[in-house]
Amino acid sequence: MTVVDIVQYAAGVLLLAGAAFGALAGFGMLRLPDLYTRMHAASKAGAVGAGFVLLAVALASFDGAVALRALLGILFVLLTTPLAAHLLARAAFHAGVMPSPNTNLSEMPEVPPSTTGSL
Repeated sequence: MTVVDIVQYAAGVLLLAGAAFGALAGFGMLRLPDLYTRMHAASKAGAVGAGFVLLAVALASFDGAVALRALLGILFVLLTTPLAAHLLARAAFHAGVMPSPNTNLSEMPEVPPSTTGSL
């Protein structure tokens, strides 16, 4: 077994792990009760799944330029996904979207819905 074979198998395992995390994110989007928990599933499991898939691409490509782009893609996903999820959850909270009764109460103060539409 050569080094190339080992790297290809590692890329396959990472690709399967990324697909599993993506499936968990999709399952969470379907089964969780409210916007906030769905967004948590999509942002956490989705980012990890995309990171694993991009890491598999970086390993399997055997090309420095492709690997660099994949690693920059991982960095971009890991920097933007949590920020976007936080901003969307904050906007929904300020718009008056209430969590499910099954969800633990928020520690944020109550904010009445805005009549002007601005945050």
